[in-house]
Amino acid sequence: MGLPKIANYELPSATEIPAARAKWAFDPGRAALLIHDMQNYFVAAFERNASPITPVIANIARLKAAAAAAGMPVFYTAQNGGQDRRDRGLQADLWGPGMTGAPEHQPIIDPLRPAGEDIVLVKHRYSAFQMSNLAHLMQVRGRDQIVISGIYAHIGCLMTAGEAFQRDIKPFLAADAVADFSRERHDMALNYVAATCGIPLTVGSLVSTIEARAAA
Repeated sequence: MGLPKIANYELPSATEIPAARAKWAFDPGRAALLIHDMQNYFVAAFERNASPITPVIANIARLKAAAAAAGMPVFYTAQNGGQDRRDRGLQADLWGPGMTGAPEHQPIIDPLRPAGEDIVLVKHRYSAFQMSNLAHLMQVRGRDQIVISGIYAHIGCLMTAGEAFQRDIKPFLAADAVADFSRERHDMALNYVAATCGIPLTVGSLVSTIEARAAA
C-alpha cells in the first residue's frame, strides 16, 4: 500500500505518441493549463535528476511560461496532508493514509511554484473536477479546453481527461509533461486518451501553437 519507488524510464518521443480519434484543434484562447499534483510527496517517488521526472519538470515549466505569457489560466491541484479517513474515502483502501501534514510533503515543488495569478485547487479524488470548482472557474473564464500535465499519467491525469470529456471540455494531454509509475503505464494513459476522450500532444507542439497565437 502506498506509492512505489519508480524506476527511471525515457519519455515517449514525438513519433511514439498515438494518433487520436478526435480531430479538435487546440486553441489557446479557449484553453486552460492544469498542473496536476506536482507536490513534494508525489515527486519524491521518482529518482531526481533522471528521466522521466527531470524532463517532465522542465517541460511543465516551459508549458507554464508560454501559457502565462499568452494569458491562459493556470490551475494547480494539491492534496491536503493528514486527511481524515472518512474524507479520504476509498482511496485509503488502495493507497493508505496518503501524505502527512509534514511541511515537506504538501508544497508544490519549487521549480513549479505557483505565481500570483495561478489558482491552486484542493484535490480530493483522482479527477481534478471531483469536489472542486474547476469546471465553474473554467466556464466563467470562457475556457472549454484543458491541457493536462503532471503526475500520475494513468491515475489522476487520465481520470481528469475522462471527466473533462464527459463535461464537454476538450482535453489535451501533454504527453511529455506527464510522468507515471512506468513507461508501460505512461503509454497506456496516452493510448486510452487518444482512443476514447482526448488528444495527446507534445509540449513542443502545444507551445508552438500558444506562441503563434500570442504573436498574432
